[in-house]
Amino acid sequence: MSQEEWQRVKANAPVRIQWDPERDLLLQPQSHRAIQIGLSKLAIDLYVREWIQRITDVTPLAHGIHALVARGNFESARALLPVERAYGVDS
Repeated sequence: MSQEEWQRVKANAPVRIQWDPERDLLLQPQSHRAIQIGLSKLAIDLYVREWIQRITDVTPLAHGIHALVARGNFESARALLPVERAYGVDS
């Protein structure tokens, strides 16, 4: 696919997905990947007006985790991280 064709496909896609390395508390890449999702204007409009169910400000939590990491208290920092479950995808 040419660069021009790719730009056209990308411009017309409502959602773009890529897989990025997950990172630990020191921002080092992990062996598993996390999904990164990019939304077009159409998808953003739907997301904002219809798809959002709840918004939670996690800034104080992030600051608390960062402070623990800065002090080298990784065990306490890890205990505050949200529980994440792998999402199974059939290939």
